[in-house]
Amino acid sequence: MNITVIALGKLKEKYLKDAISEYSKRIGAYGKLDIVELTPVRLSDSPSQTEIDNALSKESEEIKKKIPNGSYVFSLCVEGKQKSSEELAKTIQDVTLNGKSNIVFIIGSSFGLSPEIKKLSDSRLSFSPMTFPHQLMRVMLLEQIYRAFQINTNGKYHK
Repeated sequence: MNITVIALGKLKEKYLKDAISEYSKRIGAYGKLDIVELTPVRLSDSPSQTEIDNALSKESEEIKKKIPNGSYVFSLCVEGKQKSSEELAKTIQDVTLNGKSNIVFIIGSSFGLSPEIKKLSDSRLSFSPMTFPHQLMRVMLLEQIYRAFQINTNGKYHK
């Protein structure tokens, strides 16, 4: 199993880097984890919708280059489907049972993801209607991926 997390932006805070490191190590027991950090397009302080759309389009080109061929792709977006931890675990299990060995999760920039990326995704996933910092979302995602593996292997972590 290969898991790729494509995230726009870099982690800055040590406590978040430490959490990412811990969950990366835990996930490593189940497969290969690759975290790809891309630089978001810089926007003006008060960007127009056209400027935002152009930035999302440029970011989508960079994102597409990092998606391994034949991957099952999750886009994290507010309009995505909210799943319980058990439902996410089942989806991951079903994806692998259907012959996909690469799963990709995409976390967009502060303005989200382009419609093009959402369209090419196999699934749109939302953690909540609330807004979270992108750096924290990365930690939350890795925790849920680890939890999914624990659920699927009847581990003790998930209660």
